[in-house]
Amino acid sequence: MSEAGFALFYKLLTGAECILYALLMAAFFRSFMNETQNRKQLRKAGFFIFLIYMAAYLLSLFPWFYGWMHMILVTGILMLLSGFLGMERNFIFLLNVLFYCTRNLSMMMMRSVDFFTAEYLLRNAHTPELVYRNAAFNQLTVDMIQFLLCALLLRILKKRLKKSRTDLRIRELCCLLLTPVTAILFANILVRLLVIANDNHVFRLYEQYPAFLAIVPAMAALFYAGILAAITAYQRILTLQDDREKYFVARQQISAIQERIREVEQFHDGIRRMKHEMKNHLTNIRGLAESGHYEDIETYIARMDDSMKVFELSVSTRNAVTDVIINDRRKAAVALGIEFQCTFLFPASGGYNAYDIGIILSNLLQNALEACARIQKGPKYICLSGRQKRKFFLIDIRNPFDGKITFDENTGLPVSTKKKDGTEAFASMHGIGLSNVKREALEYMGDVDIQIENSEFHVTVLLQERGAK
Repeated sequence: MSEAGFALFYKLLTGAECILYALLMAAFFRSFMNETQNRKQLRKAGFFIFLIYMAAYLLSLFPWFYGWMHMILVTGILMLLSGFLGMERNFIFLLNVLFYCTRNLSMMMMRSVDFFTAEYLLRNAHTPELVYRNAAFNQLTVDMIQFLLCALLLRILKKRLKKSRTDLRIRELCCLLLTPVTAILFANILVRLLVIANDNHVFRLYEQYPAFLAIVPAMAALFYAGILAAITAYQRILTLQDDREKYFVARQQISAIQERIREVEQFHDGIRRMKHEMKNHLTNIRGLAESGHYEDIETYIARMDDSMKVFELSVSTRNAVTDVIINDRRKAAVALGIEFQCTFLFPASGGYNAYDIGIILSNLLQNALEACARIQKGPKYICLSGRQKRKFFLIDIRNPFDGKITFDENTGLPVSTKKKDGTEAFASMHGIGLSNVKREALEYMGDVDIQIENSEFHVTVLLQERGAK
């Protein structure tokens, strides 16, 4: 191979390498768009990322375009078009930094291999043609291994990142960027120190300090491990935060149920007092009848009716806890103009705890009320049913909703939509409520099924009686 042939080969290899990395970047980003876009939009977004990467590469051919400008230009354009990509800007920034960092780390790991293979292939090359041929083969081999290594490292990062949420706050983003940004800076400094030409003297780092042949790839591996450790620590913090929120919501729910239990006890105490006072009322009515004051009797009885309406329950479920919860939510629905239909009966067997059923009903009915309250047009209704069949108890609730619902791939539950109008905590609690329902269902060896059809949200909770086989 001649010198001109080697120069042409190097240019073609560089172009092919750029195309491969552009495809790799598009695939890396596309894996995080599955929850927000359909297949056609995914293909468009992936092709768009590919074009941006290639356009930035073409600009790098100009002498005034430095290498670090490529990353800044691609990152800036993708962040500006975050709406088209269907991703948060902070998460786009993180993915870009991780991609370029992984590419630099794979380059650092392969520099030592390149040094050994080049020394071996060029050692017995005695003619210029053989030198160029062996150098081309070495460059092709090292670049292919480096690309495969980069793809493998990105795949590991993708699996780890898929377990995290994509709505990063600035503080979280800064913590996650600390290690990859440091790795990028270190890699750029290293590249400039590998070979330094000064007049007639050429300084080669690996020849002057052979220990760096092991130190450089080891540092690259440590940088990569640090990135994974930072992501893992971030995910554990999120898990602890979620557990704390769930614990807080569970405590609030238990406190609310206990308060309603006290209300039920007061309710029954009032009934017992009314029963005790009924003898006095009958005596008074008899006295009025004997004295001929019939108009006073009608007034007296009307006042008795008014006082007894306080103890009326529109829905009876055969259980004090569920009676209070359902009637309380029914009153709230009527006040909001929501039609409320209920055919719920607490299971007659003793295999179900009223507290557990109360938590499930509280969450489902509260979510249904909130969904109906946000509807601007169309009917508003809540249909609740609960029936027992042998060893199983089925709770079913239907309600309309307005908006778009996205499901989490891991939990199968709707993903809370964080809003920027101060309702972030509200949306978070809404999502935690459904997770609490699923947790209670699993305690009874059951499950939660969610179906959406024609703008109707349909939740079915299946519970199995404890001790059933």
